[in-house]
Amino acid sequence: MTLKRLFIQNLRNLEGVDILPSAQVNLIFGENGSGKTSILEAINLLALGRSFRSHKHKPLIRHQQQAFTVFGRVHTDDHSEVPIGITRSMDGEASFKANGVIVSSAADLAAYLPVQVINSDTFLLLEGSPKVRRQFIDWLVFHVEPQFYPAWKAIQRCLKHRNSLLRRDRIDRFELASWDQELVILTEKIHELRIACMVEFDSNLSELLREFVKVEGIKLSYYRGWDKERDYSDILAEGFERDQRLGYTQMGSHRADLKITVNGQDAAELLSRGQQKLLVCALKIAQGYVFSRMTGRKSIYLVDDLPAELDEKHRKLLVHWLHAMQTQIFITGVEQEALLSSWRDIENLIPKMFHVEQGRVKEISEVLVSGLNE
Repeated sequence: MTLKRLFIQNLRNLEGVDILPSAQVNLIFGENGSGKTSILEAINLLALGRSFRSHKHKPLIRHQQQAFTVFGRVHTDDHSEVPIGITRSMDGEASFKANGVIVSSAADLAAYLPVQVINSDTFLLLEGSPKVRRQFIDWLVFHVEPQFYPAWKAIQRCLKHRNSLLRRDRIDRFELASWDQELVILTEKIHELRIACMVEFDSNLSELLREFVKVEGIKLSYYRGWDKERDYSDILAEGFERDQRLGYTQMGSHRADLKITVNGQDAAELLSRGQQKLLVCALKIAQGYVFSRMTGRKSIYLVDDLPAELDEKHRKLLVHWLHAMQTQIFITGVEQEALLSSWRDIENLIPKMFHVEQGRVKEISEVLVSGLNE
């Protein structure tokens, strides 16, 4: 899975960008504020319909413009090409297209373009809310289990209706029971899909941890969102009065979490900041590796400001693993040399270089980087 063409119009300070990325490594450099991170943001928008920098759409649209557009041509693993695109206007209206046809949601685009992001916010995986870790789990489940997204959407509908009933002065218990019955079936299904992926994920993580973190006793424990010893139907029935008092459903798959510990202690509290970064990188690499192993497909990696996040030794280690996965990579940094240095030891590889300045993107001539492996 690779992005063969990327077209960006009126996204942040990018007026018009049209580039042909390498199927391997793409290094993007420029001063802070030049627009290099916006290129990664555009790819993420194309893949997920949302930014990794902001939940608001108006800041994404270039000053005095009415909409932004991102278009890409995806080379799929079966050697076909699929054009996909997103347009978002100031009034919030969004349009998604795949293969020339308007699709109903960004989820349809995500199936074409699996993307992994490593940036400063990625480290919230350890110290952030359970929602961040649920999203980490569900990225893999979404991409390897076709049944997941329909079940997940149905659960959101069930929870919305159940919570609405809980907030009424007089509750129709028969109506509540019907929603509870559907919610139990869907919740147990989501749990089964998640646990199957987590077992596969956990079994592939140990080698990466040995190389990246070198800390004994790291353990990942999946919490499903309610007592593991009890049926979810019993949890709903016994928690009815509490849920009614709170006005929402307290337990369920929407409360799942991933506990990351070191010898039983919270990893975020025990590990240094540097060790946390290395652990998160290992988790992200493992996720892409398991995705590839389970589907035979490749994910695209977006790494923002790599030199600022890891020292040279560990940059080279991350680069080694990314290269070993034979996946498409986009990496940003301020200085050209700092980006290139991590790739010097890899034979027969010349990354594509892109310089970003004041919202303009220019591909650097291959001649200028041809000395990389000399």
